Amino acid sequence: MAMSEKEKNKVIEAGKIASQIREYAKTIIKKDIPLLEIAEKIESKIIEIGKQNKPNAKPAFPCNLSINDIAAHYTPSFDDKTLAHGLLKVDFGVHIDGYVADTSFSIDLEENREKSETNKKLIQAAQIALDGALKEVKQKGINVSANLIGKQIYETIKKFDPKMTPIINLSGHSIEQYELHSGITIPNIDDNRKVQLTAGVYAIEPFTTYGNGKIYDGKKSGIYQLQNKKNTRSPIARKVLNFIQENYKTLPFCSRWLVKELGTSSLLGLQQLEQQGLIHQYEQLVESSHSNVAQAEHTILITKDKVIVTTELSSAGTT
Repeated sequence: MAMSEKEKNKVIEAGKIASQIREYAKTIIKKDIPLLEIAEKIESKIIEIGKQNKPNAKPAFPCNLSINDIAAHYTPSFDDKTLAHGLLKVDFGVHIDGYVADTSFSIDLEENREKSETNKKLIQAAQIALDGALKEVKQKGINVSANLIGKQIYETIKKFDPKMTPIINLSGHSIEQYELHSGITIPNIDDNRKVQLTAGVYAIEPFTTYGNGKIYDGKKSGIYQLQNKKNTRSPIARKVLNFIQENYKTLPFCSRWLVKELGTSSLLGLQQLEQQGLIHQYEQLVESSHSNVAQAEHTILITKDKVIVTTELSSAGTT
C-alpha cells in the first residue's frame, strides 16, 4: 500500500533525528568507555530530541555495539561491564509511530598499530561500498534491482582490496511500519534474484571483513521481538507481555530496557515468554573465521520520482 505524505514525513523526520544522533555518538565514544554507558546515552538522546521536536521519536531497536568479529546483535545487558575497544560497530534506529530510520557506522578503537590500520581499511571499504550502492539507487530510482545493488557493493569492496570480502549472509532489508525487516533483502553480493525495489523504505548495509565472509549464530543477545500475542497464565509473564505490546509492538527490544522499567523480575517473565514461544530472542552474529567486521548503513525512501537518503544530514530533498 502506498505511503501517504504524512507517513513519508515521519520516515524523513526519523532519519533526520538518526543523523543527528550519529554525529552525537561519534563525540561520546572513546576507548574503554562502558558499552552500557554508550548505549544508554544514545537511546536517551533519541528520546530527548524527540521530546524537543515533539514528533514522538523513540529508539526503533536496542543500540547494537558489536566488537571485532561480532558483526551485529550485541547490546549490553543491564549489568554489562564490557568496555569499548577494537573495531566497534554502532548500529541504532529511530522510529516515529513505527516509521523507522536505521543507520550504523564503525569506529576504530584499537591500540595495536597494525590491527588499527586493518580496521581502518575495513571501515573505509564499508563506507565506500555504501556510497556506491546509494549512487546506484539514486541513478536508477524506482524499480532498481536489489541484486544489482549487491553487485555494486561486492565489486566496490573487491576493487578496494581483492583480499577483502562482504559478509555474504548478511543483507539490507525493506522496512514497514513497526516491521524492521519486512521481507525484501538487499544482498551484499549479486545473488541473481532480480527483486525490484518498489516505492518504500529500505536499509542498505555493507559489512566488510578479511575473513570467510559468513556469519554464524553465537550467544544469545538479550534482544527480543514479539512473535505471538496469545495470553499467558503467569502473572509476571503477563505483566511483561502487556508492557511489550504497549511500548514496542513488533519492534525489537532488550532485557535491559525491561529491567529499567519493571525490575529484575522481568527477566523471569521474559524467560517464560520465550519458552512459550511468544517472543523470539536473537543470537549474536559472529564472523565464522573470527575476523574483524566493519559496517556502514543508511536508510532510503524510494518514491515514484526520487530517492531520499533519510539518515544523511542533508537528507531533505536528496535525489
